[in-house]
Amino acid sequence: MLKSKPNVLTLALVAAGLSVMFMPQAVKANDKVEQPTDTKQSIELNKPVTNATDITANQTTDEADAEPIERILVKGYSRSLIDSLNSKRFGDTVSEQLSADDLGALPDVSMADALTRLPGISAVRTGGQAAEINIRGMSGGFVFSTLNGREQVSTSGSRSIEFDQYPSELISSAAVYKSPKASLIEGGVAGTVELQTVSPLSIDKDHSFVVNARGMHNDRASEVFGAEEYGSRLSFSYQGKFLEDTLGIAVGYARLEQPSVATQFIGLAYNDSKELDGLANDTNGPIDNPDFEYISEGFEMQHLGGVETRNGYMGAIEWAPVDNLVVKADSFMSRFDSESFARGFRAKLGGRNASVANPVFDGNSMIGGTFNRTSKSYTRVEIVNDDNQDFDEVNSFGVNADWQVTDRLNVNLDVSLSSAKSDFRNGLLWSNVAVDANAETPIFDENVSISYLLNGLDLPDVGFNQADAFSDINRVMVSKYGIYPFVNEDEMKAYRIDFTYDLNTDFISSIEFGARFSDRTYSNDRSVFEYGNDGAFSKSEPPLKLTEDMTTVVDWQGDFSYFPSYLAIDLDAALNAWFPNGIPQPVQTWGNADGVVDPQGYTTNYSWSVLQSGEVYEEVISAYVMANINTEIGGLPVTGNIGVRMVDTDQSATMLQNVDGDINLGAQNIADSIGIINQNYVSTVQGVSYTDYLPSINLNFAITDDSQIRFAAAKVMSRPPINRLAGDISASVSDDGEINGSSTNNPFLMPFYADQYDLSYERYFDEGAFVAAVFYKNIDSFIDTIAIENFDFKANGFNVPDYIVDEVSGEQIATTNGTYTTAVNNAEGGYIRGIELAYTQVFASLPDAWSGLGFNASYSYTESEVQSITSLGGDTSTQDLPGLSNNVVSATLFYSYEGFETRVSARYRDEFVSEQVAINEQVVNFDAETVIDYQASYQVNDALGLLFQVNNLTDEPTKSFFGNQNKTGTLQYFGRQFYLGFTYAM
Repeated sequence: MLKSKPNVLTLALVAAGLSVMFMPQAVKANDKVEQPTDTKQSIELNKPVTNATDITANQTTDEADAEPIERILVKGYSRSLIDSLNSKRFGDTVSEQLSADDLGALPDVSMADALTRLPGISAVRTGGQAAEINIRGMSGGFVFSTLNGREQVSTSGSRSIEFDQYPSELISSAAVYKSPKASLIEGGVAGTVELQTVSPLSIDKDHSFVVNARGMHNDRASEVFGAEEYGSRLSFSYQGKFLEDTLGIAVGYARLEQPSVATQFIGLAYNDSKELDGLANDTNGPIDNPDFEYISEGFEMQHLGGVETRNGYMGAIEWAPVDNLVVKADSFMSRFDSESFARGFRAKLGGRNASVANPVFDGNSMIGGTFNRTSKSYTRVEIVNDDNQDFDEVNSFGVNADWQVTDRLNVNLDVSLSSAKSDFRNGLLWSNVAVDANAETPIFDENVSISYLLNGLDLPDVGFNQADAFSDINRVMVSKYGIYPFVNEDEMKAYRIDFTYDLNTDFISSIEFGARFSDRTYSNDRSVFEYGNDGAFSKSEPPLKLTEDMTTVVDWQGDFSYFPSYLAIDLDAALNAWFPNGIPQPVQTWGNADGVVDPQGYTTNYSWSVLQSGEVYEEVISAYVMANINTEIGGLPVTGNIGVRMVDTDQSATMLQNVDGDINLGAQNIADSIGIINQNYVSTVQGVSYTDYLPSINLNFAITDDSQIRFAAAKVMSRPPINRLAGDISASVSDDGEINGSSTNNPFLMPFYADQYDLSYERYFDEGAFVAAVFYKNIDSFIDTIAIENFDFKANGFNVPDYIVDEVSGEQIATTNGTYTTAVNNAEGGYIRGIELAYTQVFASLPDAWSGLGFNASYSYTESEVQSITSLGGDTSTQDLPGLSNNVVSATLFYSYEGFETRVSARYRDEFVSEQVAINEQVVNFDAETVIDYQASYQVNDALGLLFQVNNLTDEPTKSFFGNQNKTGTLQYFGRQFYLGFTYAM
């Protein structure tokens, strides 16, 4: 077991805390804080107060009789902004807040959209929707998320939740904690996002019922054959108090049914190389390496369409049987189903054995040329008709009891269950061009020529000698069908107890301490089915002749209109015609697969699906102690906290160890998804345990009545993504017999650790606020994926064949060792630092119609010395930290008057690094983007309100590239989304 000792930061924070605790005191214990007063139709921006503490619901008689705090009355979106500022102002950490009115007045499409309005927070768009958030230049893997204070597992297979699973209509508030405190659950190097559902006893009304309905339209759907243009959003919620306000009930339901639309070009990675053989360089610059050039695998042009359906459910029962006890049970469930298609064609350039004419280079990487198929190359164009289904489930249940034992002692107990499941089925239908599809024995057309020239972040120039055949049923034949299911499940049970003891001394207001235990199990299950051949016509699994009733000729439109037409194929009609008696079992040849039992009479070896399936186990015990500070230093009121959190982690995963079928060593019969039994392996569980100590301090200095300075320092940690702890191992053999493998996951991976420091200045005035902050994080290390060349696979326990059989010639080809890729904790760490500026102005004091005008804006600059090496673009180049944009800007201009409210919001981020759209585990560069949304509403009367929204007003695409902008990655256009609907409240 690894045991880590308190570091220098730990000792420094303890010393700082002790110096604060024992400073001469000028503030008495009974100097209470005047807190914000709730109003039903208005909100106040409070005057700063001395010794600000957390806002509490229980106030003393002295507080109740105190002189009312000066306030400015505002409504609507302005009210929600001031609410958020008050929450930020009186919080005890560096944080950003979103109030309930902010989320509910004009609901955002997802929580990610709402959070990106906060300083230092940006989003990564997937399918046009903001799904993952980045905080202070760090990707979603470093962001920890909770719901009602409870850690949430994810359908993504990582630790970052997918925020589009959480309907904004069912979330009452949100906070982003940029500095931790000891009482917060560990896990967020970048920050912690806390989502809250409603507390039914806290509402002002005895009963409240709200219905929200909207229709939606995507203006690019008409360009995609088979895509849905219209969708809808519907939600309702009820909150009520009974039995003299001792029993509260809240229920909510939100349904989203929206089209998923995109038109895209995808440039594939440069994963092959070719000797130059005297090829001329058509560019002006010299070739750096005269021996070879890097070649892209190819490119794709696709229409994407489908429907996303999300059903969200929320419920809560809150009971206060006596004055000092509140018991709350709450639940949240989300069901997110997506059925989508991807149609178009894929150009496979053919690798090192293709014949290339007129090459164009960027450095050593070929970005253009004419590729002609040879007898040894795989140059071809595939007509693709993919069918994807994704069924996601998220559940969160909890029971909480809050007991005020005495005037000073409070005890809080919490029990929770969080679970998630994702069932993803990737169905692929390949078609290829025949010389004559009507022939008795069709022949694969090997007369293939592909010309292309990349144009950076614009669409490329392309040409195909077979272009006319792509839409001709007399030439195109279905040649392969495959299904690749991937099911992952994640479940966590957690138990927590927290104590708060009020001291009311001159320097410590209270002590908090507690413990938490969590037990998490993650599993993934890979399987596969394949029939046919995507690179030729199989004799044993012959291709399908298409008919007119199975196909539709699809033309490209708009900027893509110069691409050649292609055949969209009705998947069900094609499969029913191809397999009238049901889909048969596939028959393919792997070679010498010793130790594999073939009970069904076929020789396919899909052992990789077994090796990539397994479970991860994680048990965490944590405890903390924290002192809440309420004192004076040099005449300045100081509040905050100092504490330390101890975390003990035990992680392990199942792994398959190759024992060459030796029964004495425990060899087991392990069956894959289609019944082939592998006798070579024994299942083991391996892992590691470690203990961490995480000190933290947060100090808030009230330097004037209207301004304060915050300082925070802490040691923080983020565990590796849960799926990267899985013990998956796989190997494959290429057509020329080379073995390559990977174990990109590793159950021995350790967390990311960082020492971080925050300093901010906050200035509050009657109608807004100005905030300036600087931060610095020093991260110890990162997970790196390294490649070991000439790796001896057989000697290291891999089940690989001695030879493969050429499908055409029948020749046995001996296998050779290639590259093994695996994950380790050896990537060099470094600093991340930046500044954040935020300004909010509400013109509530202006006369009449102008009083509803206002704006808020934020700017952040982040830089890091952390870089990684990538070769996806061929030439080796450096790459920034995933999630980091140097400059991030968000701004909202809003106006309201006599029931009418409107706002326009814009968010900008410059270039950043993230996973390639639609290409898993390819981390590439993304171009800068500006996303603009518009929203408006009109309150007809006290109950009825109308609303109109436009998301992605300028139809901003997502654009990515490999290394530099000359090597095109993905160019994806989503379209605008229009919403029109109403809200009814009673």
